Amino acid sequence: MAKKSMSKEFMFLFRGGADPAELSREEMQKVMSSWSTWMGQLKKRGQLKRGHPLDDGGKVLSGRKGQEVRPFAETEESVGGYLLVHARNLSQAAKIAQGCPIFERGGSVEVRPIVSM
Repeated sequence: MAKKSMSKEFMFLFRGGADPAELSREEMQKVMSSWSTWMGQLKKRGQLKRGHPLDDGGKVLSGRKGQEVRPFAETEESVGGYLLVHARNLSQAAKIAQGCPIFERGGSVEVRPIVSM
């Protein structure tokens, strides 16, 4: 009988951090290298499920019919990307997130447990 995994899924939502428009090519390469190294370590440990940066554009919908209420506004609080990771619990997920390179440039990570349905 297969042993049931005790890990759960968590979503990391990334806000702020490096603005590519304000970085030199060399600075951007350094930032991308830091992210690649961190995510590579997560993958090697079997903690990374998937993740992607998000495009700058979008729409905000609301109301009963999901009507567009305003164009998407790019701000420091907007989500710039996400990762799905495996961890035993929220404490371990938060500890994993502490290694994120986004903190080097003033960004933040929101760690959220994913509810199985």
